[in-house]
Amino acid sequence: MSSLQGNLLVAQSGGPSPVINASLAGVIAEALKHEDEIVEIYGGLNGIQGILNEQLIDLAAESQQTLRALSHTPGAALGTCRYKVKKQEDFDRILQVFEAHNIRYFHYIGGNDSQDTAAKIDALAKERGYELRVVGVPKTIDNDLPLTDHCPGFGSVAKHIGITVRELSLDNAAMGQNDFVSILEVMGRNAGWLAASSVLAHRKEKRDDRNPSNTHYGCNAPHIVLLPEVPFNADNFIRRVEEVLKNNEHCFVVVSEGVQDATGNYLGADTTSTDSFGHAVLGGAGEYLRSLVEERFDGVKARSSKLGITQRAASHNASKTDVDEAELCGREAVKAAINGESGKMVILARSEKENYAVHTLLAPLNEIANGVKVFPEKWIGEDRMSIHPDFIRYALPLIQGELQLPYDQGLPKYAQLSANLVQRRLDKYVTV
Repeated sequence: MSSLQGNLLVAQSGGPSPVINASLAGVIAEALKHEDEIVEIYGGLNGIQGILNEQLIDLAAESQQTLRALSHTPGAALGTCRYKVKKQEDFDRILQVFEAHNIRYFHYIGGNDSQDTAAKIDALAKERGYELRVVGVPKTIDNDLPLTDHCPGFGSVAKHIGITVRELSLDNAAMGQNDFVSILEVMGRNAGWLAASSVLAHRKEKRDDRNPSNTHYGCNAPHIVLLPEVPFNADNFIRRVEEVLKNNEHCFVVVSEGVQDATGNYLGADTTSTDSFGHAVLGGAGEYLRSLVEERFDGVKARSSKLGITQRAASHNASKTDVDEAELCGREAVKAAINGESGKMVILARSEKENYAVHTLLAPLNEIANGVKVFPEKWIGEDRMSIHPDFIRYALPLIQGELQLPYDQGLPKYAQLSANLVQRRLDKYVTV
């Protein structure tokens, strides 16, 4: 392998996660160790759009204090985008920017669509004879990237959902008298990993010998979990709600935003609009279920809540395991590129030993791009509305550990990049 000297460019894409900046911190920290190969460390503002617009910042100019704080900072510190690179002119422009700034190492922190873009940039560089090493860094709270055991971001959001369900269940139990249905809608367009993670809230019941019917002492919420992998049947759902209410003060339902009926229609979708990738705009499954419950039951109250983007921004509930693994993926991406790898993405592989441990491997970008890892059939309960305990054994190690956040006047302190722009060298480019 020949040594390659030049500048490194890192960018972030798609919806942020609680640990996307930990991966960025990992990339920067490792890049600073390779002064012989990496001359400058640049960040692309707002993902691929910033690269197209030649909006690059000098990351090496950031203070060490700021770089350390990245690992516990929510959002995407570089800014992100959902721009779909489709036309050849865009790819030509990307390579022109790389050539103008001597970019030889490129790391895109993102999910399915982002890794597709990275794969195409890698292929174009090879076709044009431009020496470039492209290694992707995984990011998605949905945990639906193929090949990797799990994805940075999922563990922290799973932890936050578990905490939220446990807290809400106590509130609901206090309010209900076998007549209350609480519905929580969580993210997950094509895969039910996040909805399934709500069962982490389960805890064993403690017997009250003085009042055996008392169920306040444990948490068996959520009672119903609805996944995109299982077509929704309204009659089956209503029957299950009725069963739960006979034995509990309340019925707690967790529904994925991507749940569809048997004909493929989303329970909650804006059918009049799509995002930049052509995906239906979701967010209404919980309200649909609330209306259904109130329509089918007399004297039963229903309430719908939606975590929305709060679940991906809740760094105060981040899993330390998740943060550490996100940073590891960033570091390993740089190491792989220095060692001559390209057209790959870092993945996490779980040790087969009894105690939880992971190591990193590399997978081809074209085997990850635009793929979806759905929630496994083996972990879906026989009633199609519950989750098998084996999933809990899979997910529990991913939510372990808490971050010790710095606080200022009662609120967490987060990193903010100074974002010193690198001088432009090309004419302005207009994206459409």
